[in-house]
Amino acid sequence: MEEQVIEFLSSPIISPFWILLVAFFFQFIENLFPPSPSDVILLFLGSLVSFDKVGFVPLVAIATIGSTLGFATMFTIGKIFGERILDTGKFKFITKESLDKTRRWFNRWGYGIVVANRFLSGTRAVVSFFAGIAELSTWKSTLLAGVSAFVWNFIIIYAGMSLGRNWKLAVNFLELYWKVVLVVIAVIIASYLIYTLLKRQKVSTK
Repeated sequence: MEEQVIEFLSSPIISPFWILLVAFFFQFIENLFPPSPSDVILLFLGSLVSFDKVGFVPLVAIATIGSTLGFATMFTIGKIFGERILDTGKFKFITKESLDKTRRWFNRWGYGIVVANRFLSGTRAVVSFFAGIAELSTWKSTLLAGVSAFVWNFIIIYAGMSLGRNWKLAVNFLELYWKVVLVVIAVIIASYLIYTLLKRQKVSTK
């Protein structure tokens, strides 16, 4: 999909309005229908800043608004309909026990997860959905999501602007970053599970 979008936006007749609209759309939709090539698209859009096809500030602003509204939408869905959606039985891999455990995690570290979520591609829709189920503060969650989105979008767009025609070089760094992040997350989860198991065994032997 991203190739068609990039080809469309590369046309010299495309106005800044369409560039900003695409930025908003992809940043919004990634929160609802993952996975999305939003980071790659945003990186390319950043490169257009170097050719004066769009302004840096408007692009960062619109991308951040799209990200924040997308988060707020999925958060609201989770808050209002989350329990009913999971009770339909279509998500059999989510048990009552795992749901309760996830809720406890969010009650304890929820706002930190919301902030970190923007830097974890592929988890953004899931985190916003479960943050809503955990009934975190709507205004606080949305504010933190907006701040983290601004920082991430600023970095991506600035990288694209700095590289210009060589923006694809940053895609390799993004892919490496995502792989490293996935490994780190896997290690953290595995360590937590092992710690919990050992703690239970220790309690049971007493």
